[in-house]
Amino acid sequence: MEFSPPEASSPNTITLAVSDQRPDPAMEPGDSSPPQPPFPAATRTPSLSDPLTSPNPSHPLTLSDLAHELATLAAHGSYRILLDKLTRSLSLSHSPLPHSHLLYLAFNSLALAKLRRYPDALRDLDDLDSPSYRFESYPDTYPGMAGSFVPFGLRWMRCLLPAKLGKKGETIDRLYELLGFVRERIEDGGDGSVWRRREEFVIGSIVSHHLAQKEYLLCVDLIRDVIVRDRENAGLWSRLGYVQMQFGDVEGARASFVEVERIISNKKGEEGVRMLNLASRNKALMYMVGKDYVSALREYEGCIERDGSDLAAINNKALCLMYLRDLSGSIKVLESALERVPTAALNETLIVNLCSMYELAHVNHTEIKRTLSNWIAQVAPDDFDTSCTRV
Repeated sequence: MEFSPPEASSPNTITLAVSDQRPDPAMEPGDSSPPQPPFPAATRTPSLSDPLTSPNPSHPLTLSDLAHELATLAAHGSYRILLDKLTRSLSLSHSPLPHSHLLYLAFNSLALAKLRRYPDALRDLDDLDSPSYRFESYPDTYPGMAGSFVPFGLRWMRCLLPAKLGKKGETIDRLYELLGFVRERIEDGGDGSVWRRREEFVIGSIVSHHLAQKEYLLCVDLIRDVIVRDRENAGLWSRLGYVQMQFGDVEGARASFVEVERIISNKKGEEGVRMLNLASRNKALMYMVGKDYVSALREYEGCIERDGSDLAAINNKALCLMYLRDLSGSIKVLESALERVPTAALNETLIVNLCSMYELAHVNHTEIKRTLSNWIAQVAPDDFDTSCTRV
């Protein structure tokens, strides 16, 4: 077994890689009749009111009301219901407001992408620069306004979807195109804080794709280019450290993580738990590289004590216990997380790791994984990839 350093876009979550070799007997292979995991009782999302039907016929649903209802469905992961509602909707197509169609397009593409219907999701996103999506095309409706009213999220989705269809080069090209678009907005005097955050976000997406191709130095250059303008950004320094770890520059990563601690120290507690946990997870990764799993475990436990839903810390604490040959303890950590904070812990990476640990701990692991899979089927959002249980 081995662990792989995280991708630049992940919050230092380590993914377990299990070899085909039989487990070390010292790692508690367990008996042939695995116990049933203590998963919480299945609870489905409460039924939501039909977002296309006003509760009061004398007060028709406004576009703003509809957007709120659709956003609620999306937040609950109810993408099939959302898609059905949109399919039956007449109010959007007949609205006098041009941007109402864009609302339909945004939620429709989001739902299709989440359901992994990528060709359908991409179909309507190729013409986002059409004049029909510009304010000046409707002077009577939007007097004195100019520019595009396409939301940034749609532009970003248009970039990512080709990679889902095996066209990774097209995704990279579109992301660089989007980066140019963002930087034009910055130069034109757009809201600096918003567009700078978007620039960082797009660069993070670009770095993740280059990282998958092992183009490490290019990733370093991209991140450093932003750090030059924003040296007090702890997240960027952490991301740089993760990339440096990927190609073995341990000392470089250590120096980057020291910068994170300096920034947090200068803030004098203003950043709160999130930043404290970021620094602790960075320390823990360095300990894990040095195979000091006891010290890494201590850092992750501190993170969980401060924030019981810190998924990266929970996942990596379990891996530390596994490397310390406490396989039953590592399983208990992940099962406990699913019981305590199922919404946060129901994550494909965590489930893959838990199932890998079941396979190591139990000769007859199929039944326990099936129990887990049945529970997931009842509580998971529509976009959860249930194949991660490998049943």
